[in-house]
Amino acid sequence: MIEVQTPPVIRPTAPDSLVRSVERFLYEEAELLDQWRLHEWLELFTPEGHYLVPSTDLPEGDPAKALFLVQDDRFLLEQRVNSLLTRSAHAEYPHSRTRRMVGNVRVLDREDGLLDLRANFAVHRVRNGTLDTYVGQYRHILEPQDGSGQGGFRFVERKAVLDLDALRPHGKVSIIL
Repeated sequence: MIEVQTPPVIRPTAPDSLVRSVERFLYEEAELLDQWRLHEWLELFTPEGHYLVPSTDLPEGDPAKALFLVQDDRFLLEQRVNSLLTRSAHAEYPHSRTRRMVGNVRVLDREDGLLDLRANFAVHRVRNGTLDTYVGQYRHILEPQDGSGQGGFRFVERKAVLDLDALRPHGKVSIIL
């Protein structure tokens, strides 16, 4: 039997102005992804940044021990972006149309100067007359760019935890969540 771990509750500690800046960052990121401006999106990551999507059966899994749907460091993420933008990426050529909804944003200041972020998401994907919806929670670690959090952010870790039982009918995630 798989033990289900409950994620820790995030008690917001950041000032409202910082939360609003983080929300703006998330909305701008969603727009980049919906417009398939993936090279610009890639610039939102630190050189050591990671993009993670845990499996649907073990959402609290450790990337060092569990199988993930996506487990990209910056190098692999760059390869993914380059692949998605070519005609040879058959699952995404022509590109799917997507719309992202982001809400319930919570931000926690960390002692190391980074920010823990939790937000709910829904990504609607339309392709070949089919609508797929991915819902879940973002669990990101952000690095403020000017130390105060008001001048922009970069992803140290970008994690999309799906609330789906399984990936049906396609069995994979071919877009960036």
